[in-house]
Amino acid sequence: MAEAILYSFRRCPYAMRARMALHVSSLAYEHREVVLRDKPAAMLEVSPKGTVPVFVSAEGRVLEESLDIMHHALAQNDPEGWLDREDQALLAANDGPFKHHLDRYKYATRYEDVDPEEHRKAAVEILADLDQRLSASTYLCRNERGFADIAIFPFVRQFANHDRERFDADRMPHLQAWLKALVSSELFTAIMAKHPKWEPVDG
Repeated sequence: MAEAILYSFRRCPYAMRARMALHVSSLAYEHREVVLRDKPAAMLEVSPKGTVPVFVSAEGRVLEESLDIMHHALAQNDPEGWLDREDQALLAANDGPFKHHLDRYKYATRYEDVDPEEHRKAAVEILADLDQRLSASTYLCRNERGFADIAIFPFVRQFANHDRERFDADRMPHLQAWLKALVSSELFTAIMAKHPKWEPVDG
């Protein structure tokens, strides 16, 4: 049986959450690091939309969405019980409204007639809800990290890193502690190891 393959880009938050689920599940796969301006033909052949992550299972099943990759990996092995700590409403808010505002805050020049401050304010309102939730538990769904935390935190990290001083000055102590714990975890360190650009082997 062929080995599973993950096409990934190190800094992509969608790829980060997929890699974390694959890592914690101990699912074996070949990591193929992609340069987005020079996408490999092998990836485009299995996934013409050309975005990462893309996972090709050992059986040849192609998964093009990061949440699907997470579910697939954890269905094989879920040692920390992440699937018990999933929250559809939180995921929808993150992947929908928060991502919308994050993009227009961080990449305002890519959009017409966009006020990045307006979008930052809207994003902070969503983060404030998470901070309030985290005032009652260490993680988003009880006191152990789970699916919701791993799926959401790469995007919160991206927001925080855009203007770190400003984020640190925001009054969201529970969210800030949560983010720090996840970023400093052995899991995140492991999946952020650098990989050279993947090149197909001729012949």
